[in-house]
Formats: sequence, structure tokens, C-alpha cells
Amino acid sequence: MRILLAFLCFASAASAADLRYWVEPCTRPETKCAEQDPLMAEWAFQDWARASAGKLHLERASQRRQANIRVHWAAANQGLYGEAVPFFEDGLHGFEVYVLPDLSGMGRDISQAVRLDSLLRDSIVYLTCLHEIGHALGLAHTNQFADIMYSFQFGGDIPEYFGRYRRQIKTRADIETVTGTSSNDRTRLVSILSR
Repeated sequence: MRILLAFLCFASAASAADLRYWVEPCTRPETKCAEQDPLMAEWAFQDWARASAGKLHLERASQRRQANIRVHWAAANQGLYGEAVPFFEDGLHGFEVYVLPDLSGMGRDISQAVRLDSLLRDSIVYLTCLHEIGHALGLAHTNQFADIMYSFQFGGDIPEYFGRYRRQIKTRADIETVTGTSSNDRTRLVSILSR
């Protein structure tokens, strides 16, 4: 969190934080990234901007090296499901965010379900982007099942965690407007950005 607050201070303007983000194009076959996955990441950034009550301005960077938050598609052999790793490069503070788009290794129940339901698969990729970007914005895990920042280390019904979001959408386009954040997530973000 200290790293986030440091780069928010550098990037901050008046009462709002201005951050640049970059999303890796879906070009590396080993990641099994789907064509719409970069859009899921874009929508996750938009969701956090809306959640910030005007305190966070996010702008897409044309090049990775210009961005404070960089979303990469992880390959299964990297051993990552989702992760946010801080960096300091060429005077720029930020986070490298890794999201695994290949859900075949998430356990039999989920991997079978996503084969039958592409919107469940999109929901999981979207929610993973949202969660990891939340870490890049300074949010720690919670033990509240309703939160996007909930940690599976606390247990709970993982298929239901994703399923409750999936039931709110009828098309992929719905993901753009149906938030994956809870009121607690939003309150915590505004609190961080208000410091």
C-alpha cells in the first residue's frame, strides 16, 4: 500500500488521482487469452473509476512503459491465477498485474462449467481483473464474501462467488455496466484516495 500511495502522490492532481494503464493485447497463444479479454480488463478499470466517486481518473496509455498499472495475460506454466506485483522503472511507480485467462486448471467444477457457459468464463476473467487491479490501487484482501477483494483463503463457496455475478448478466456487454464491487470495496477505495 505504501508503494501505491507514493505513486498516487507523484501522479495526483488536486483532489483526484490520475493514473495511466495498459492492457496487453491478446497475441500470445500460450496464454489462451480470448479476443474479448482485453475488453474485460478495460471494463474493470472503468468499474474502479466509477467506484472512486470522482477521485480516480484513469487514462489508457499507448505503450506499456508509460503506464502505472499494466495488465498482462499469464500462461498456465507461470503458476499464477492472478497477482499484482509492484515495480519502479524509469522513475515510474506502479504495478504489473497478471491474470490467467485459461481457466482449465481451476478445478473440475469450474473448468467444466466454463466450457458450457462462456459468460461464466468471461465473468471470472473480468472479476479476476477487477480484484487484481484493486490490489494495484491499494486495496488489501478482506474476509467479506460480498467484496471483490475477498480472499479465497477464508474459504467459502467459490463457484457461488463467481456464479452470483454471472446471474446478473445476460450478455457479455452487460459486464460493462454491472459492477463487480461491493459497497465496502467502494468505501475502502474512496478512503484510500482521500488520504
